[in-house]
Amino acid sequence: MRFPLLARTLPAAAVAVTLAACSTQPPQVDHATSVAAHRAEKDAMFREAQDSPVPKAEMDRFVPLAYYPIDPSYRTPASLARLPDAESPAFEMPTSTGQRRQMRKAGKLKFSLHGQTHELTAFISAEDVAAQRLFVPFRDLTAGLETYSSGRYLDLTRTPTGLYDLDFNMAYQPYCYYDARYDCPIPPAENRLSMPIRAGERMRKP
Repeated sequence: MRFPLLARTLPAAAVAVTLAACSTQPPQVDHATSVAAHRAEKDAMFREAQDSPVPKAEMDRFVPLAYYPIDPSYRTPASLARLPDAESPAFEMPTSTGQRRQMRKAGKLKFSLHGQTHELTAFISAEDVAAQRLFVPFRDLTAGLETYSSGRYLDLTRTPTGLYDLDFNMAYQPYCYYDARYDCPIPPAENRLSMPIRAGERMRKP
């Protein structure tokens, strides 16, 4: 009964402040702050981790990583038109080293961006037995000019609803951009977007 008593003896503004202080809910972080924090953490990992994908001799060339400015217009809801498992056999996706990576198609992500409708095929790695992650490789009109020539990637945590927060501000370059020894899946032709995606990681300007 403490809060009703408080409401009768304190001004409404003071009650609101007190209730907020007592709340156990974590504070909400806005989109730009969240993306910026992710970028800072990634820079630190690339610079300090023993298994960093950036060779030590190339550290100053790549780190801190280059990004487009955070742009909320490149964040959009998407729905997954899921393929039944029986219709999604494993196949071999080509990689940057000429090897093959076992994948399965999870379905088509359908979304609108800057007034245009698009689809991207989402994949599940054969190594992901629980099928918890969606792998979305794509290539857009910045490839080879502003971003890695073969394309970039998005990762999504699989949802039971099939609805996703598709945020191209989180798009990243494959590790083979930093070191050609890495084996990176190549985005298939069906995942080539007919527009530039100026969001997420980009190449350093010369």
